[in-house]
Amino acid sequence: MRLRDRVAIVTGGGAGIGEATGLLFAQEGAKVVVADVDLAGAERVAGLIKAGGGEALPFRVDVRNPAEVTNMVGAAIKTFGTLDILVNNAGVNRDAIAKRMTEEQWDLVVDINLKGTFLCCQAASVPMMEKKYGRIINTSSIGSLGNIGQANYSASKAGVIGLTRTLALELAKYNILVNCVAPGATKTQMTAGIPPEIAAKFQESIPLKRFAEPSEIAAMHLFFAGAEASYITGQVIFVDGGISVGL
Repeated sequence: MRLRDRVAIVTGGGAGIGEATGLLFAQEGAKVVVADVDLAGAERVAGLIKAGGGEALPFRVDVRNPAEVTNMVGAAIKTFGTLDILVNNAGVNRDAIAKRMTEEQWDLVVDINLKGTFLCCQAASVPMMEKKYGRIINTSSIGSLGNIGQANYSASKAGVIGLTRTLALELAKYNILVNCVAPGATKTQMTAGIPPEIAAKFQESIPLKRFAEPSEIAAMHLFFAGAEASYITGQVIFVDGGISVGL
C-alpha cells in the first residue's frame, strides 16, 4: 500500500472530493483525520473508512479559526502519534457579478479558501518540520484563471497557487513538499446546483466532454502524497479535462 502507516488530515473531508480522498488514502494504508465543519459528514465518512477496515478520526473544524485548526493538528498527533500529510480541500463559493458582490460574500470565500488554507499549512508544518518530513497538498481551481461572477473565488484560488509556491520554497529544507491540485468542473455539491442547460453548455466546452468524478481528483492527491512525487514541489496540476489548455 502506498501510504501504509502514514497519517493524513483531509479538510472538507465530509463529502465530495474530500470524501473520495479520505477513502482512497485509507485504502492505501493511511490513518485519516476526516475534518469538516459538518461533523455529521465527517462522522459518516470516518464510519465508511472504519467499516472498510481502516482507521479514521472525525473532527469538526472551521478552518478560519486558528484555535480550531491547532486543535485539529493536535488531535491527529494525539490519536495517531504523528502527522505526515495535509490535504487542504475545504472550500466554498458565493458567486455574484463584482459590482453586486457583497463584502460578506467576498470575506467568506477568501477567509475559507485562502486564509483557511494558510492556517492549516501553518499549523501542520510545525510537527512536519520537527520530523523533517511532510506532504502538503492544496486546492486551487480552474477558476484561478478567471471566471465571470467569481471575483472572490478566483482571487482566493489564485492566492492558493502563490501560497503553495512560497511555502514550497520555505519548507523544502525540511523535506516538506507543497503542491497544488486545480480541479475543473467536478461532480460535487458545488456543481450540483448549476442549472442543467448551463451545465450542458459548460460540459460541451471541456475537451473531454464531461465533468470529473471526485475519485479522479483524489487520485492526484494520492500521487502528490506518495513516494512517486518525492522530487516534485511547488507545482500546480490542473485536473480539468483539458479546458485550461485553451485559456
